[in-house]
Amino acid sequence: MTTQILILGSGGREHALAWKLAQSNRVNHIFVCPGNPGTAKLQKTSNIDLPLIYPYKDLVDHAINNKINLVVPGPEDPLVLGVEKCFRDVGIPIFGPTQLAARMEGSKAFSKAFMHRHAIPTAKFKTFSSSQLQDATHYVQTCGHSVVLKASGLAGGKGVLIPSSIEEALQGLRSIMVDNAFGSAGDEVVIEELLEGPEISVLAFSDGYTIVPLPAAQDHKRIGEGDTGLNTGGMGAYAPAPVATPAIMHRIMTEALRPTIDGMRKEGFPFVGLLFTGFMLTADGPKVLEYNVRFGDPETEALMMLLRDDVDLAAVLLACAERHLDSVQINTRPGFSVSVILVSGGYPGSYTKGKSIQLGDIPSDVVVFHCGTSMNGNDLVTSGGRVMAVTCSAQTLEQALAQVYAAVDKITFEGKFYRRDIAHRALISQAPSEGLTYAQAGVSVDAGNALVEAIKPYVRATKRSGADVEIGGFGGIFDLKATGYKDPVLVSGTDGVGTKLRVAVDAGIHHLVGVDLVAMSVNDLLVQGAEPLYFLDYYGCSKLDVATAAEVIKGIAQGCQQAGCALIGGETAEMPGMYQDGDYDLAGFAVGAVERTSILPRSDIMPGDVLLGIASSGLHSNGFSLVRKVIEMTGLSYSSACPWDDQKTLALSLLEPTRIYIKQVLPAVHQGLLKGMSHITGGGFIENIPRVLPKGMGAYIDASAWQLPPVFRFLMQRGGIAPLEMARTFNNGIGLVIIVGREDVDRAVEVLQGTVGAAVYRIGEVTDRNGVEMRNLEHWS
Repeated sequence: MTTQILILGSGGREHALAWKLAQSNRVNHIFVCPGNPGTAKLQKTSNIDLPLIYPYKDLVDHAINNKINLVVPGPEDPLVLGVEKCFRDVGIPIFGPTQLAARMEGSKAFSKAFMHRHAIPTAKFKTFSSSQLQDATHYVQTCGHSVVLKASGLAGGKGVLIPSSIEEALQGLRSIMVDNAFGSAGDEVVIEELLEGPEISVLAFSDGYTIVPLPAAQDHKRIGEGDTGLNTGGMGAYAPAPVATPAIMHRIMTEALRPTIDGMRKEGFPFVGLLFTGFMLTADGPKVLEYNVRFGDPETEALMMLLRDDVDLAAVLLACAERHLDSVQINTRPGFSVSVILVSGGYPGSYTKGKSIQLGDIPSDVVVFHCGTSMNGNDLVTSGGRVMAVTCSAQTLEQALAQVYAAVDKITFEGKFYRRDIAHRALISQAPSEGLTYAQAGVSVDAGNALVEAIKPYVRATKRSGADVEIGGFGGIFDLKATGYKDPVLVSGTDGVGTKLRVAVDAGIHHLVGVDLVAMSVNDLLVQGAEPLYFLDYYGCSKLDVATAAEVIKGIAQGCQQAGCALIGGETAEMPGMYQDGDYDLAGFAVGAVERTSILPRSDIMPGDVLLGIASSGLHSNGFSLVRKVIEMTGLSYSSACPWDDQKTLALSLLEPTRIYIKQVLPAVHQGLLKGMSHITGGGFIENIPRVLPKGMGAYIDASAWQLPPVFRFLMQRGGIAPLEMARTFNNGIGLVIIVGREDVDRAVEVLQGTVGAAVYRIGEVTDRNGVEMRNLEHWS
């Protein structure tokens, strides 16, 4: 299939993209709007002069008439205004994010709030509207750290002020919020902590699911050598930056890029296109400075030359737009690439345009990308502040620099200015001046402390006699004497949630599995007649996401409240490299007490005793490996409407927490009405009921005694699961089986039904033959 491409933009970035795209065998023609004299000379490429004005009707018509099948916006403005929808509405793929996703660049206030929600490392910050000058002033005076002032909206890459004193900061606030130095871009101002360390840019392709970063680049923002003077749009760049070691890039991927892409998808605006993220490599690790939702300039010029010849950029961009990025290879050549920007005299202040440009004999391994040029008749002239990007790749950084600067000397125009120290950071020793920190190893003590503070209110809500539920010490304390037991025996249980966690992580719903964790342990205590007293949890992950962990522990606290036990402590283990990105694991430990004379099961269980079943709330926490397999076969996603309950998503229905039976069943235990109980977990009826029966005894279960809930019927039918296999895998609507003597059945049912609890059914009897006989299974078909 041949590809017709439309590139939007006129700078060096667009020239570099067209240069690389023109090398693709699949590309038939490239249109650049408006383009520049450099793009006009490329093979298979022509410029078009159409208005770049929303809603881009002339461009859309051109794309339809010329059978364009890929649009590549260069600058950010069209993306923020919604150009993606304009072409998507007529069925033309576009390499770029939706208007919603483009907010990550269009609003620094929005992007900083997003980073906060997803615990992505970034500078401390606070956002103020332009009417809050007094509040912003007070914050600058009292925050206790140096600040950076950022206009929240688009300001052409120039909406950032780095004051050197509080007085300068206050002047900067007035210029943005009162004098409108950045126009409407300054309607909101983000005041953030000034970070220190090397700065790098990471450009990464994404299709909304997969993300593939290119080698990290270093830009040179300041106009003067030694990084002095005013900020510019960029005076040069080189890649890869040696400071971005493999370990640093791994942290950037796991702590920032992957959580960003996953978070955007989970919040409903998946990112498709090129995510350009600025990082500061601080002593505590890489922190995000800002997001851009398009190719960077001048980073793109350097990176395009670093791509190997066999990389088909058109195939890569189409794979992103069509959501199959994992099907293409993106490889870079060994060595380095350097781009040096030539600017007009006076830039970034006022400058004169129309200066004649003479190009000498440029070496064949150097490419001159046009940034701000135009034609005046037959003459090439300057038309912008940044005029040309002189770019080269070579085996060594020194070779690339030498060739670029040799080519720079071949280009002349009045007022030409450039920095002679591009890549100077890479040419000095990169050895760390200080020893490593725990944070640099991937473990954040600060995040752990933040989690403890976040969960304290949840933990306090579980307070009961015997426990003060204050966490943060070395161990939890429980005063057994305060509970009033006379001759207690302690009963303990530990469990997890199994692969139900996979559903929770994939769906981004974390609080419900906390209830499950408690339920799985306390229900096991209950079957021995014990009252749960206290609970401890274990949460393991590679990178602690405070918001996610807090949601899980909130659920654990809710489960403890339902069970009447105290949450007295736990362990949060952050172990880099031990889990996949975004994954975590859970384990719970519960301790209960029962009077020695009331321990279950009793020794007087006999054939003829009645089995009562108490309804489950759903799947509970077992059999999810099979559940996930069935869901995969159906083609449903977790965000789909639930097939058996259209009021919920599939994820919410599957994640319905395990029922906690403590408050419903303990009164009957205390009255001596129950002989034994079986918690129906993994193994279903077939494996769990025999665990409570004396040797030589078994039971029968009448499957017609209750209605099989819709979720189990769905799994059985869509998965082709035999009824007997259902009985040995799932609870099938009965979460707890109780053994009662015939003479106590009516009273036991009365007590069990007397509380606001789940339905109770008479489902079978104890027999004198080993094993569990499932009767009337055809009732489920």
